[in-house]
Amino acid sequence: MDKKEVFNKIADLVADQFNIDREKITGSLNFRKDLDADSIDFVEFVLDLEDTFNAEISDEDAEKLNTIDEAVDYVMSHQN
Repeated sequence: MDKKEVFNKIADLVADQFNIDREKITGSLNFRKDLDADSIDFVEFVLDLEDTFNAEISDEDAEKLNTIDEAVDYVMSHQN
């Protein structure tokens, strides 16, 4: 899966979960600052991310994911 495909899948997840227009999602979008995601929202997003990409994301790694680009880079570097 290439970076654009990963970005699009993550952007779709974010649009659905955070009820935001898909066209407004950019790589620099910050989960906590721009989406005002609380800890429960973010945990649900990480669980969706794990399901979508069949990956396991440790709590320590999840805490480092602040933007869409960081989530994309994480998925890209942990693909099987």
